[in-house]
Amino acid sequence: MNRKERPPTDFRAMRKRHERGTLLATVVVLVVVGGGLIGLIFGWSQLLTAVPCLLAGAGLLAGLYFFFVIAERWAQS
Repeated sequence: MNRKERPPTDFRAMRKRHERGTLLATVVVLVVVGGGLIGLIFGWSQLLTAVPCLLAGAGLLAGLYFFFVIAERWAQS
């Protein structure tokens, strides 16, 4: 396949996929790994009280991400 047959590389789409994947990985690590560590260290009953806090932190991160996505779209238009 020569250079003329290949479609151009879409770096914006690649960056978007990478950012979404990083956000998802961060939320999973925060909730699953953090929750597991809390359960192992402090006991599984304490995990029930920690999960809302972990989910609030994950929601805050997701909210910041979506805020910047909306700001980027607004700046481009």
